[in-house]
Amino acid sequence: MMLHRRGWHPIVVEEELGLLTRASRVNQARVHGGYHYPRSLMTAYRSRHNYQRFRQVYRNAIVDQFTKVYAIGNYFSKVTANQFEVFMKRVGAPLREASGSTQRLFNTALTEKIWIAEECAFDCALLRDGLRKELEQAGIEVRVGTVVESVHPYSSGALARLSDGSELACKFVFNATYAGLNRLTSASGLPLIPLKHELTEMALIELPEELEGISVTMMCGPFFSFMPYPSLDLTTLSHVRYTPHAHWYENDETGAVNPYKRLGFAAKTSNFELMLADSSRYVPALRNAVYCDSLWAVKTLLPLSDSDDGRPILFQHDSKLPALIHVMGGKIDNIFDVEDEVERWVGNAIT
Repeated sequence: MMLHRRGWHPIVVEEELGLLTRASRVNQARVHGGYHYPRSLMTAYRSRHNYQRFRQVYRNAIVDQFTKVYAIGNYFSKVTANQFEVFMKRVGAPLREASGSTQRLFNTALTEKIWIAEECAFDCALLRDGLRKELEQAGIEVRVGTVVESVHPYSSGALARLSDGSELACKFVFNATYAGLNRLTSASGLPLIPLKHELTEMALIELPEELEGISVTMMCGPFFSFMPYPSLDLTTLSHVRYTPHAHWYENDETGAVNPYKRLGFAAKTSNFELMLADSSRYVPALRNAVYCDSLWAVKTLLPLSDSDDGRPILFQHDSKLPALIHVMGGKIDNIFDVEDEVERWVGNAIT
């Protein structure tokens, strides 16, 4: 939309038959407020910076009628309660001590401190409908069920070859395919982007009555989180230890593998019982949660995220084809950071 507002004529090419059906749908539906990254100042700061902006721009898709609880574990946590509080104050993420009724939901022997935070969720179905309407009103062409198979140098930009046999001459091509970034680079004879992929599971559950209207995230280590999943009127349960089922790396040495084919062929044996067994040690009422289904996805990270759990944004021109720009963010509100980068990197060309 930013390109359209500046007088350009963008075309959206989407492999699926609809928008926002992969990474934007299969996640915790959390609009990050900075709390999730107490070991990565930049990620926490940018999350807080974008939080209110996302709420305002996409307010019709925002769900905030629940209490967001953050807690620090007594054991195995990589930060203490005091460190967490100091860090959140530094990035401007408000915290207040939880009430007695909320604290009684926790096993205090395993929990150092509990707070109420300011964080919300988004309804992916409503977000998709709003974005689709916005694109239609702007007259932006959207080609679904179509893949950009390769990109090559052409005139002062790039030539994109599509799976329907057509070609598009472009000033810039934005490769925003998340887990599929290297499918395009590999097919185009370009260097691979170093990536880490994880085959992940989030359990979809119904919360027991005692926990209705509450979301809990235990920080910062091998812990759990449960968040509303508004588009299905359920709750996701995830666990740092049990949500990832496998991982692999992509780089010029390992080569590129179609991550979605790997997802399709994977044996999807749920880890829900393991997630529940550990999580309910901290929040005993969670034992009565009812399992409904699981969301399976490929989660993609930059390898340097392993050190501090940060989520830096990938935004770089391809080293051999500058008109091809690779874009990947780990959170949905990263879209605003991408807009800022587009202004800085290609603003002169767009004007």
